[in-house]
Amino acid sequence: MAKQTTKTNTETKPAPRPQTFTGKVVSTKMKDTAVVRISRYMKHAKYSKYMNHSTKIMAHDPGNTVKEGQEVTIVACRPISKNKSFKIAITAAK
Repeated sequence: MAKQTTKTNTETKPAPRPQTFTGKVVSTKMKDTAVVRISRYMKHAKYSKYMNHSTKIMAHDPGNTVKEGQEVTIVACRPISKNKSFKIAITAAK
């Protein structure tokens, strides 16, 4: 019979930071949800041309506190629903 050994790792790793993005609110028509557009300027791999790419992400906004057109920061969190895995963290003053 083989001898079983267990490894104990005494080193503690810091918790990974959640993803954060900054974008503009484009829709607040749903209850407790805001749609945020994240735009980024990136270089095409093959053609070396710079292009604007944008992604729309649904973010949890309890109480519908943000308005359309506001700059907000969203943070990854546990899945809240089928399409929501982000929450609104910081609202930039305008």
